[in-house]
Amino acid sequence: QVQLVESGGGLVQPGESLRRSCTASGSISHLSGMAWYRQAPGKERECVARIYVNSKAEYAENVQGRCIISRNNDKNLIDIQMNSLKPEDTGVYICHARRRARGALKYNDYWGQGTQVTVSS
Repeated sequence: QVQLVESGGGLVQPGESLRRSCTASGSISHLSGMAWYRQAPGKERECVARIYVNSKAEYAENVQGRCIISRNNDKNLIDIQMNSLKPEDTGVYICHARRRARGALKYNDYWGQGTQVTVSS
């Protein structure tokens, strides 16, 4: 099993920055992609940023240029840095990890507990 523990987040003001971390523990070998999702009020859950084992990163259109996701060398931690935060960035942010063990037929998906991030004055 993989456990995902999130840190950071909370209440921030528009224009400020936020950094969150997600640490994977347990059976962390062969993790492939890790990502941050968010669920905004009245919207479907979306992937904010995703990073693969080769450190290739993808970003949602509405955070492009304001967001950086990184992954450490041990492949067990990701950071997301968001700048110039907007009220529409408000939502529950959830860490996600995907693992496919060597020889496994299927991926397993793991989710963090989710944390509210509110961007408001």
